[in-house]
Amino acid sequence: MKSLKTYSIPFTGLKLGKHLFEYAITDAFFDEFEYSLVKKANLQCTVELDKQETMLILDFKITGSIDLTCDKCLSPYPQPLDIHEQQIAKFADEEIDEDEEIITLKKNDFEINVAGLIYEYVTVAVPFFTRCNDEGNTPYCDKEMLDRLKQLEGGSETNNEQHDPRWDALKKFK
Repeated sequence: MKSLKTYSIPFTGLKLGKHLFEYAITDAFFDEFEYSLVKKANLQCTVELDKQETMLILDFKITGSIDLTCDKCLSPYPQPLDIHEQQIAKFADEEIDEDEEIITLKKNDFEINVAGLIYEYVTVAVPFFTRCNDEGNTPYCDKEMLDRLKQLEGGSETNNEQHDPRWDALKKFK
């Protein structure tokens, strides 16, 4: 977790207005999170911090690609990402329970760590079903695996019905 200190932005010494911070997000970043969905990444993150008297407005822009495994052909492929998010951090004495999207900063806080936010934004951007963009036609797609799946898909049902008499007995209950 010591390597995540580089993602801390000390805001106390900054003047009011906009400030730009850039980070390279690589495999080492995701190694810090134990059960990360993402293992390999080549991302660029730009954080624009707008410091105001009562709050900080953080605009995130994350672009690049992460390596995922296709759910269909099981081959690794690069998934492009283009993420734009905004986070508000308010200065307050007490926690604000009204909205979970607002971070509360105490008077003693002098920096904000954006590593958790970056990790969250990238993890949420991972598709639920990961698939190669153009099945069978991309250099990443495993054509042998797709052919084998098609072969098993068509032949398994007919073979089970013909060779297993238990299914015939169960069909009588309909």
